[in-house]
Amino acid sequence: MELPQWHHRPQVKQKGVLDQDAFLRVADQFISLANDRNKKILATELHFALMYAAARYTGHVGKNVVNIEDQDNWITHMTEQFQDMLRENMADPAL
Repeated sequence: MELPQWHHRPQVKQKGVLDQDAFLRVADQFISLANDRNKKILATELHFALMYAAARYTGHVGKNVVNIEDQDNWITHMTEQFQDMLRENMADPAL
């Protein structure tokens, strides 16, 4: 099974699949929730909660949705995807 790359987004909208614009809109919804929670919780605490939620949901997808047999390969791949996203955002001068 070829594992998905986070930045491979379809050009045309497909039911249930996020194109680039929809992907960013959904991500912005999570960021908005974090910004709202940041009114009472330190950002240094929130980012760990967000990472844990992402890890929990990614574990669920791997185990129960795509039925990954090689968990170490899945973990390595998802870690690489996160590193790529983090590098892209750290390099963003608008951040």
